[in-house]
Amino acid sequence: MSSSPTPLLELRDLGCERDERLLFSGLDLQVVAGDVVQIGGPNGAGKTTLLRALAGISNDYQGQILYAGKPLPDASWDFARDRLYLGHLPGIKKSLTPSENLAWYLAQTGGRISIDEALAAVGLYGYEDTPCYQLSAGQLRRVALARLHLAEARIWILDEPFTAIDKLGVSQLEVLIARQSAQGGVVILTSHQDLTLPQLRLVNLQDYRPRSTNQTKSEWHGLSGAQKDGSAQKDSGAVAHG
Repeated sequence: MSSSPTPLLELRDLGCERDERLLFSGLDLQVVAGDVVQIGGPNGAGKTTLLRALAGISNDYQGQILYAGKPLPDASWDFARDRLYLGHLPGIKKSLTPSENLAWYLAQTGGRISIDEALAAVGLYGYEDTPCYQLSAGQLRRVALARLHLAEARIWILDEPFTAIDKLGVSQLEVLIARQSAQGGVVILTSHQDLTLPQLRLVNLQDYRPRSTNQTKSEWHGLSGAQKDGSAQKDSGAVAHG
């Protein structure tokens, strides 16, 4: 009888806060190779806050995040090398060209194809040397999405990746996400788009709302994620008020 594979990413009793307000708590999630997980919920539910915590941008969380069975921050370095985060904004320097923006990214991470090939794959052939301030919002989003063609990271964390792209771009991005899954990668994303991926798993943060949205968080407010992890380990029976 074979044992279950170790989750590539695991969340244990996770809760996140923003502006001194606990958004959600008690989130348990195991993500294995090949999973595509869509984080849902109404505006203000904590979708972006959760992705920022997974991307290492925010430490305003309680509970544990584990990568390949090892808790953060112990596995932070390996996790950082194995994830790609695209935020709600494209993260493009408009004074640079698409090629220059991607060259900076490529220097940090390496890539599996050339920059010209990546730009051609997102429909920006011929725009390689055009200053990004001359591009439309949709084209800027495509420059950002070109990183997905370059990336060798197994874990993609994508915040509203379908924003400002047309129907063809949506279809192409779905194919790219499906390929990442088929190759044993993981995609965690937020989107208002109705996705048609058969392997899609839905997690609604509305199901993890705290009992009282105005409860104080004096027990853990101001602690880093690592400190909160330590506190949780010392007192596993305590209720965090975030």
